[in-house]
Amino acid sequence: MESKVVSKPAASMTVGNKTIELPVFGGSVGPDVVDIRKLYSDAGVFTDDPGFTSTASCESQITYIDGDEGVLLYRGYPIDQLAEHSTFVEVCHLLLYGELPNAKQLADFTRTITMHTMLHAQFDRFFEGFRRDAHPMAVMVGTVGALSAFYPDSTDINDPRQREIASHRMIAKMPTIAARAHKYTIGQPFISPRNELDYASNFVRMMFGVPAEDYKVNPVLARAIDVFLILHADHEQNASTNTVRSAGSSGANPFACIAAGIACLWGPAHGGANEEALNMLKEIGTVDRIPEYVQGVKDRQYRLMGFGHRVYKNYDPRAKVMQTTCHEVLAEVGHGDDPLLKVAMELEKIALNDPYFVERKLYPNVDFYSGITLRALGFPPEMFTVLFALARTVGWIAQWKEMIEDPSQKISRPRQLYTGSAQRDYAPIQTRG
Repeated sequence: MESKVVSKPAASMTVGNKTIELPVFGGSVGPDVVDIRKLYSDAGVFTDDPGFTSTASCESQITYIDGDEGVLLYRGYPIDQLAEHSTFVEVCHLLLYGELPNAKQLADFTRTITMHTMLHAQFDRFFEGFRRDAHPMAVMVGTVGALSAFYPDSTDINDPRQREIASHRMIAKMPTIAARAHKYTIGQPFISPRNELDYASNFVRMMFGVPAEDYKVNPVLARAIDVFLILHADHEQNASTNTVRSAGSSGANPFACIAAGIACLWGPAHGGANEEALNMLKEIGTVDRIPEYVQGVKDRQYRLMGFGHRVYKNYDPRAKVMQTTCHEVLAEVGHGDDPLLKVAMELEKIALNDPYFVERKLYPNVDFYSGITLRALGFPPEMFTVLFALARTVGWIAQWKEMIEDPSQKISRPRQLYTGSAQRDYAPIQTRG
């Protein structure tokens, strides 16, 4: 990766009676950064930044977010334009290689992904090691990690060709694994992928088809899945992406790194937010109960799920796209009068106008609408985070690939502010109080 940082006038910092100069760099857009790599060696101090909310861990050219303005760009392209005009496979090419493909490149890339959708014949037996009631995310963590055992020919991270093959394999096989995780838990036979179907249609068929009859994929529903995947493909240095980069910094193989990302995504504060938003709407139940619930939120009796975002301090740009998709899906499947959607619409209206929410910038985020959309599509709640992992795989891979190819990257090793006991001597057990 060719660095594109721009040097800016240095910053000065005084620690005790010593003043040191700290380099300042700028990117193509966004805030400048202060280079503190020599802070410890020059001044003998660390910085304290729990959650790394003010720390840049890397230089990246993949995704840009401006939370104050509600902007999300993949390689410079606005997310709403990609969701409207592109496809998920095309976005995969963009994230991996940095540019939108031409017609031949897209055809070649699509064919490559299609040819990798099958799993090793022995891999299906691996699912039998899980209990039937295992959570699909538990199955995803185990099976994706096991890919390195089935495809050891693409685990050499120092070989660019092996890195590319591993990337293609994970993007291609993730829908197959995700659908099998669902089928296994409900006791239905696995459905193999079909080469004539596009990425989203293949996934829908593997999820909901059965061997007893032909399954006709509804193009409206397949497109909704494609849009969902595009919206969730990458999101800069979030918790799971940071986990993938951190695991990769040790030289771990790419399959293990993605499994680590899936494990992190499983946390309810990260990938489970759309399910939490849906549960909140179910708890409210009807429109007439909204004022009571909203007052409960103000009184800190209830939590408002699906509103606000750690990064976006404005309207989540993905939420606008997901809102449109949500309406299209509900109209198509005959749930245009879904009571949960009515609750959602009224709750959105209140949140956008009530001073309590406006002042706190609690705008609807993408999870607010995606939970309803996935429910209408027929996905059980336990599969919501699995779909998130399916979408985010390409972002994780692109970030991992960028990290591997960045000569400035080192093994991840944060510092700490130690507040435990100072050195003390071991006491024999008979002398302890």
